[in-house]
Amino acid sequence: MSKSVKRVRAALEAAGLDVEIVRTPDQTRTAQQAADAVGCEIDQIVKSIIFRGETSGAAILFLTAGGNRVDDAKAAALTGEPLGRADAALVRAQTGFAIGGVAPIGHLSPIRAFLDPRLTAFETVWAAGGTPHHVFPIAPRDLERLTGARVAGFTE
Repeated sequence: MSKSVKRVRAALEAAGLDVEIVRTPDQTRTAQQAADAVGCEIDQIVKSIIFRGETSGAAILFLTAGGNRVDDAKAAALTGEPLGRADAALVRAQTGFAIGGVAPIGHLSPIRAFLDPRLTAFETVWAAGGTPHHVFPIAPRDLERLTGARVAGFTE
């Protein structure tokens, strides 16, 4: 098991959640691939979209339903600063994960997070488990609690 998956498992266990992290047979780099792999609706897939705050220089996490896209202007308004593209080095430095497998939990450093309200419509959603091959199920209320994310509208 990779160090990244172990960090996610440790974060789940520390929160008192007994959740199985599932290894998919193929990469799940897209929301549709992940939905197909676990047999759920595309909007039950949690996309971890990370921007760089242009003023703060910090990574900012947007947990988005699989079928939704982040609206840059709405996202910037929520954060109170212009947003730019987060490069792989910033993502790795702050989260400890590589792009394509960024889990919403288990980050190396605290990260400011926002949660797409669409995700709260489901009993269970599926998030990246630390690699492009791993996902885990979680209740949206637990995802919100574990990430400290603010539920807010930021999608197109």
